Amino acid sequence: MQDVVLALLAKEPSHGYDLRMRLAAALGPLGESLNAGQVYVTLTRLEKAGLVLQEREDAPVRGPRRKVYALTPAGRERIAAWMAEDVGPRADVAEFHLKLVAAAESGLADPLALVRARRQELMRGLAEAQRAALAHDANSEAGLLLEGVALRLQADLRWLEACARTWSARAPRGNGGGDA
Repeated sequence: MQDVVLALLAKEPSHGYDLRMRLAAALGPLGESLNAGQVYVTLTRLEKAGLVLQEREDAPVRGPRRKVYALTPAGRERIAAWMAEDVGPRADVAEFHLKLVAAAESGLADPLALVRARRQELMRGLAEAQRAALAHDANSEAGLLLEGVALRLQADLRWLEACARTWSARAPRGNGGGDA
């Protein structure tokens, strides 16, 4: 969650409540379980690590002055590195979705480029799983496991096709989205 919060702060400084609302909106029904305390604990950890700094609002329209968090140069470096790294073979769908949302909001990466890179990772994994499956009896425990791995990868690839369609529709004309 730390990297997602940093990426959301890359767009503009924000207070914890706003960050929580943006995360909840990005996750839809899955965000309903997002505890407000998680965001504030994450912000405290990021501040202790020197990745964000905290200030008070200048003149709130109403209510008390709130804490506003902004990225430090070290925070900007970390988020740029996170956007550039592969998510890994066992990445969670929600985690990758948040990376796409954060990329689009922050402008630090092209969501379509992230989708293309993830697709390449999954295609490599699928090819490996299929090669391994050919080396095992389909009715063995190992064969059953390899079939499950291949089916999971195929499902993730179909989901990425949906991601590519959605982000292509959001991309400005001439962005060069290409196919995912």
